Amino acid sequence: MFKSLQTLWHFSRPHTIIGSVISITVLWLMAIEKTDYILNLPLLFWTLWVGISCNIFIVGLNQIIDINLDKINKPKLPLANGSLTVKGAYRIITICLIMTLLLSFYTSLILGWLIVLILLIGIAYSVPPVQLKKHHLPAAIAITTVRGLLVNLGMYLHFLYASGIVTLEQISQNPFALITYQIWMLTCFVVAFSIAIAWFKDLPDTEGDKKYRFQTLAIVYSPKMALYGGVVMVGLAYLLTIFWSFSAGSTFLSLFHLITAFGFLTNVWFVDLKNDKSVTRFYMIFWVFFFLEYIGFGIDALV
Repeated sequence: MFKSLQTLWHFSRPHTIIGSVISITVLWLMAIEKTDYILNLPLLFWTLWVGISCNIFIVGLNQIIDINLDKINKPKLPLANGSLTVKGAYRIITICLIMTLLLSFYTSLILGWLIVLILLIGIAYSVPPVQLKKHHLPAAIAITTVRGLLVNLGMYLHFLYASGIVTLEQISQNPFALITYQIWMLTCFVVAFSIAIAWFKDLPDTEGDKKYRFQTLAIVYSPKMALYGGVVMVGLAYLLTIFWSFSAGSTFLSLFHLITAFGFLTNVWFVDLKNDKSVTRFYMIFWVFFFLEYIGFGIDALV
């Protein structure tokens, strides 16, 4: 039993699950009035369930399609190392897909259609003949659209609607008018992070990507180009957010982003592009800064 759960955990790509849980929870905190947190806990619970099952479906489908590629790039993944069969993987993602669709529409109409859109992009990202991930620009656009735009703006509107704060008519008339300045800033920051994720994630995988002719930024140009391009994107996002926080009078967010920006640059300083373990460590630590960004805005929403 424990071994099966451990296999499922690795199959679900834990860092993406953690990212989904943190981002959804923080967006719930930012949408709901503080006095209504307890009342809206079931809304958070069902939305998290949908987010997790959707996440497992997308990353699981990607692993099924990329099983031979992962034997080179990520040999420790369950399908690549043989600890999970393809039949078992299909069973998991089928159950997750059914749960995702049923629970999303049960929770709210907005969440349902939002999830349908995310699923379609996720399928197009992994499955031939479209397979957006084979080319660096479509891959970056797909990841940014989902993690940067749909999750932040869509989930926020879903929480506003499902909690009764706004009506469907208000959303249909002018949804952008309902988005707060803080949500726009968080979205802009995560867009930059998502582009960097799209570029950084391929840095440790150049061997397999070359063999299977994936046109990632690291291969089309160079690993340095992919690294420094992402660093510029994230660096500008930090500068913009620090400026906004200072202008808005938020001492906490200003200091928070100064500290995390220093941590991000420190992580960049110690990466060795010629060492696969160093590159992998850099990429996984980069996800920590993705988590921290949401946590910072979450703390700000609570105080």
